[in-house]
Amino acid sequence: MTSADPSVNSPARQLDQPENEPREECGVFGVWAPGEDVAKLTYYGLYALQHRGQEAAGIAVADGSQVLVFKDLGLVSQVFDEQTLAAMPGHVAIGHCRYSTTGSTNWENAQPVFRTTAVGTGLALGHNGNLVNTAELASKAREAGLINERRAIAASSDSDIMGALLAFAAADSTIEQAALQLLPTFRGAFCLTFMDENTLYAARDPYGVRPLCLGRLDRGWVVASETAALDIVGASFVREIEPGELLAIDADGVRSSRFANPEPKGCVFEYVYLARPDSVIAGRSVHGARVDIGRRLAKEHPADGDLVIPVPESGTPAAVGYAQASGIPYGQGLMKNAYVGRTFIQPSQTIRQLGIRLKLNPLKEVIRGKRLVVVDDSIVRGNTQRALIRMLREAGALEIHVRIASPPVKWPCFYGIDFASPAELIANSADTMAEMLEGVRRSIGADTLGYISIDGMIAATEQPKSRLCSACFDGEYPIALPKEMISKNLLEGIGAGTTDANVSALSRP
Repeated sequence: MTSADPSVNSPARQLDQPENEPREECGVFGVWAPGEDVAKLTYYGLYALQHRGQEAAGIAVADGSQVLVFKDLGLVSQVFDEQTLAAMPGHVAIGHCRYSTTGSTNWENAQPVFRTTAVGTGLALGHNGNLVNTAELASKAREAGLINERRAIAASSDSDIMGALLAFAAADSTIEQAALQLLPTFRGAFCLTFMDENTLYAARDPYGVRPLCLGRLDRGWVVASETAALDIVGASFVREIEPGELLAIDADGVRSSRFANPEPKGCVFEYVYLARPDSVIAGRSVHGARVDIGRRLAKEHPADGDLVIPVPESGTPAAVGYAQASGIPYGQGLMKNAYVGRTFIQPSQTIRQLGIRLKLNPLKEVIRGKRLVVVDDSIVRGNTQRALIRMLREAGALEIHVRIASPPVKWPCFYGIDFASPAELIANSADTMAEMLEGVRRSIGADTLGYISIDGMIAATEQPKSRLCSACFDGEYPIALPKEMISKNLLEGIGAGTTDANVSALSRP
């Protein structure tokens, strides 16, 4: 689903614009559990994964005879209510919460996508990640007659193309066989949950860029983007779904197939920012990794300060680690308004002008007269830090030493994170590291500035560098990219929607 997002100036997104934080990708969830309320379990799972996407949410359920999809724009709690969930009985379900990394923000691009195979089988699919060969796949879909350029409203995501091609490939075989044939042709990052009337499927790209795990219920199975979602629904963690693996779960149990040889390259930014701190990735606690990053950051970039404060919430674990290693007291110097920044109520221009002040407010009695060490997870454009430092100085801080729990972000991500373009990345503004550090420090108004090293960050994950993707920091892309940079809106305006007269989907008016 990725790249630059022109919808950033839409009313629903403008309240977030001053922060310029790296955007998450998506969250996927699936459950096979006869006798359980699978729609409600999926709702709880998506609620636990809400941080991975706040633009749209959807659930597909099946009862052995039909697949029903309900999706809409908004947060999980805004899209679903008790009445809707009660009207979705079944024994298998998948769910998706979306941030648009490919395709614009409209109902058609909400997921799960739904298609009907030539033999009348329903197919629903949810996708986390981003493909790098979408243009090639769209061409195949067009040649197969799956793209209708005259369609008035069309979905425009790589996920839509994947669903259409999978349904098409299942015309002469089972969905499982079709998936094994088609998945090797998808290049890029993808964690998929998909289903028909009886069976739950899950697949992870050969590089395992995005996380995906398997859990056990008393009467069934669960797959989810993060282990925290397993905890919420009462499932016990079984294992991670392996890179290049396809799982099929039905009344016969769990079947595992390989469609590609694994070449693990998990996204290191999951440890820094994307994943919930109470999740575990590749056996490593995300919270533990972030605290350790803070400890290593303190050793690499010590500071003379009176108080270590985080930029909540994502900077909190690293700030705790920094305080532990430095011996400088830890404190809460900023209060966060939990109800700002993830809303779909259109903000007024007056509200938008408040920017970060509406989201964070300094505790003046805590920071007045103090030399502060301010720990944040990352700097992208620098707008957030610039406004924050100005606010802290106005509140009486004597000195502000900024410490960042990730290396400088210098490269765009093509695998599912919506960073700014290279020209907009503040760390891309100089030829040498020394010039960059001084330029960023002056730009944001800090007294000193320090980033964790790539080696320090990777060491905190307890994973070998060879198994991690750190392309946004070092420009080393593990999956080959097309010659031309990929456009998030590659499919816009070319009728990328697939023809399907029997889409079994409900939508709010």
